[in-house]
Amino acid sequence: MICAFSVCAQQREFVTGQAARLVIGQETFTDQRPGASDTLIGGASGLAYANDMLFVADTNRIGAFPLNHRVLIYTNLSQQIPKPTDELLYTQRCPACIGKADVVIGQPDFEKNERGLSQTAMRLPTAVASDGRRMVVADTDNNRVLIWNSIPSSHNAPADLVLGQSDFTSARIPPGNVPNASSFRGPQGVWIQGDNLFVADTQNHRVLIWNSWPTSNGQAANLVLGQPDFSSFVEPDLINAGVDPKPENMINPVSVTSDGIRLYVSDLGHNRVLVWNSLPTRNQQPADIAIGQPDLTSALSNNVRALCEPVFQDDEGNDVFPARCFGTLSFPRYALSDGRRLFIADGGNDRVLVFNRIPTASGTAADSVLGQIEGSFNFASVDTDRVETPMSLAWDGENLYVSDSFNRRITVYTVAEPKVPYTGVRNAASFAIFAVGAVTFAGEIVAGDEITISFGPEGEEREYKYTIVEGDTFEVIANRFAELIDRGEGDPEVFATPNPFVGGITLTARQPGIEGNSVRYRVAVSENARLQVTAVGTTLNGGQDAARLGPGTIVSVIGDDLSEFTGVADPNEEQLPTTLANTQVYADGIRLPLFFVSPTQINAQLPFEISDRTSMSAYVRTVLSDGTVRVTSPVAIAIVPQNPGIFAHPGQEPRAAVAFHGSPFASGTVSVDGSINPGETGTLTVGDREYTVTVTEDDTLASVRDRLVELINSDPEALVNAVASPSFGQRLRLLAKIEGPEGNGIPFSASSSADSQLLLSAFNVATCCANFGPVTQDNPAIPGEQIIVYATGLGISQPRDAELTGAKYRGPVTEPQEFVSSLAGGRTAQVLLATTAEGQVGTYELILELNNDLPSNPFTQLTIAQDVFVSNIVTVPIFNPNPPPEDDLDTLLP
Repeated sequence: MICAFSVCAQQREFVTGQAARLVIGQETFTDQRPGASDTLIGGASGLAYANDMLFVADTNRIGAFPLNHRVLIYTNLSQQIPKPTDELLYTQRCPACIGKADVVIGQPDFEKNERGLSQTAMRLPTAVASDGRRMVVADTDNNRVLIWNSIPSSHNAPADLVLGQSDFTSARIPPGNVPNASSFRGPQGVWIQGDNLFVADTQNHRVLIWNSWPTSNGQAANLVLGQPDFSSFVEPDLINAGVDPKPENMINPVSVTSDGIRLYVSDLGHNRVLVWNSLPTRNQQPADIAIGQPDLTSALSNNVRALCEPVFQDDEGNDVFPARCFGTLSFPRYALSDGRRLFIADGGNDRVLVFNRIPTASGTAADSVLGQIEGSFNFASVDTDRVETPMSLAWDGENLYVSDSFNRRITVYTVAEPKVPYTGVRNAASFAIFAVGAVTFAGEIVAGDEITISFGPEGEEREYKYTIVEGDTFEVIANRFAELIDRGEGDPEVFATPNPFVGGITLTARQPGIEGNSVRYRVAVSENARLQVTAVGTTLNGGQDAARLGPGTIVSVIGDDLSEFTGVADPNEEQLPTTLANTQVYADGIRLPLFFVSPTQINAQLPFEISDRTSMSAYVRTVLSDGTVRVTSPVAIAIVPQNPGIFAHPGQEPRAAVAFHGSPFASGTVSVDGSINPGETGTLTVGDREYTVTVTEDDTLASVRDRLVELINSDPEALVNAVASPSFGQRLRLLAKIEGPEGNGIPFSASSSADSQLLLSAFNVATCCANFGPVTQDNPAIPGEQIIVYATGLGISQPRDAELTGAKYRGPVTEPQEFVSSLAGGRTAQVLLATTAEGQVGTYELILELNNDLPSNPFTQLTIAQDVFVSNIVTVPIFNPNPPPEDDLDTLLP
């Protein structure tokens, strides 16, 4: 036996939550563009695969638009579908977005979508089947099935036969809704097995079987399932139908398929898939088992009490069940077997269930689920790992095709090795963004007083108590509580870190992301205690999703066995490689530039040119030393406009920022705001030198700023140099001409003429803080100082043409499209500059001016934010030689 991958096919299975590898019908996975062409599909439903051809019925009956009233045929499909191990070339927006139809049936060309009733026209074809020689289409709203005795090779080819009608121009149903062996009412499922033809006659609640290939229009069926005979009356109003589920009946069957041994029917109205262990040979033959129900007489949608384990018990001891699980179904649309597995399009739950072995008993649970991240979850979206009401399935021996009607696409899933976990592609700077909180101690320490810190919801608190002993200090109390909370395996939700300088502890959620924001905490002291214990908030906060990524972000791919070797990109090269240590990372088929490769982590950069999508499909491809090619199961990447992360040193969260003192020259900042009104003046005074600009009608705020910069820099007696700061407003930075601390303390101020609309504001009263090198505990920043931090994930910047994926940046200064703000120690830090860093790839340099009133704190917490996206929390050591009054400290603590 020959294996196509490093592990043989029978040893690998689909895994829950894996993303689609490819998409057909759209230019990106998330386009959802309506229309009709040879590459663009509408609300497609029916699928079939045979003899290297994919057949697509490009309409549906669930309200997904557009309805293109056509069937598409993709010939030589293997030449359009890349193998999982193939190297892909970046020749289009999304190299993983493939498929160009060769033939269209039902329309004269690929652009038209008119409905009709003729030998060539159709009205809502919802299902298609083929055995590689013949093609059958369920022309649903014309109440008929069309047959082509050979695969059409030209557009709009006429059908050879029609079933359900006596000719090609009729669409009638029998009088009184009384069916017969030759009639249909809204058929939605067709299947060819040998010379047998199966039709799901949906609104007649039955399946019709022809035991030999039809040869004449309107030919009668030989067998019927779901009804005792061909002419049993069917109540058209489902509310009044009152059909109890039995092994021999069905309501609204929408698909019928076979693996050559068994027969599978999607019994939509009974929320089950019926399985016959052998092909039926008599009318109303009962099914053998039901998937989605515990037996053949149940029909509940998501029958959780019978099929799922309870997740917990309520206050009264009653079992509480999930909304769904791996065993339940809700309005199943399609069931398909490859002879070993069974796939079910579970439309009402927006997912595809995968059974690694064909079930032999009712109520069998699936082994994995595609389209959702786990068995009880249902969140329909256009993401690469989600589907919305899947309608049909097809299997080519290696790839599973899923029609995702509301998203106007066909997603393609492929078995591979699950080496990268869900959310395994993350911002390389923030990596994981944890929620944090703090508890501080103040007042008088008295032996015998008791302090309580508790975590968890009301009534279920986990309490940690400490009784003060003689000789305790705030630092000792903080250490004792950290020991209590972290003892053994530690509190299940919180990790505690002492902060002795401020007399308190920092609390960090153990679980990263937004889940940590729900962790409640409270403090209490014994009666008459003189100690003041303050919880900075009622819940931890600041947790964010580091797996939501903006264009151009440096990412870390986390997993196992990602590469056989370790490799690092050559720092002297201007362009990053896309292959490193025989390893590649693909996202939507785009090969990513690589910084670093190892068996457990790969650092890469997302392209800037992905702002046109909201989700991507990523996987790792590596060539082993024996020549074997190995690929991982695709995972979804959530794409957002921006989601910043600040680079920090390794360690316990919140980690220490990679921060630098802003300049060896003392500095200050002036902001130019307001509006332009000719004749007004703005004055900047530095030392005893005044620089005044009179506004003209041609001025802008930027030109006023630039004129002030020019005045200062052209003055040979000036004590400072001036630099325009282009980011987020019109600001200018003043830099002392004398290097070092001698340049500190140069006074400066700003003013405007009386009642002026022009506003000049000085952020400081004197130049400050000349320093250079890393910000460390031994060389901390001081209030009012300008510091430099580095980040990634700030999204698109201007000018756009300066952004090159994978290349070192060589100027000019850029500005992110989305405003960047910053908080340090709970106070605003002015963002003076946010530009792509010179000589770096995917990295932004931010100059932040700290608030003048920050207290000393070696772990001052700092974040940056854009819109609703907040970075990871990092810490910066601050020393204030002139601390603010104690009354102000509560507002400044982290």
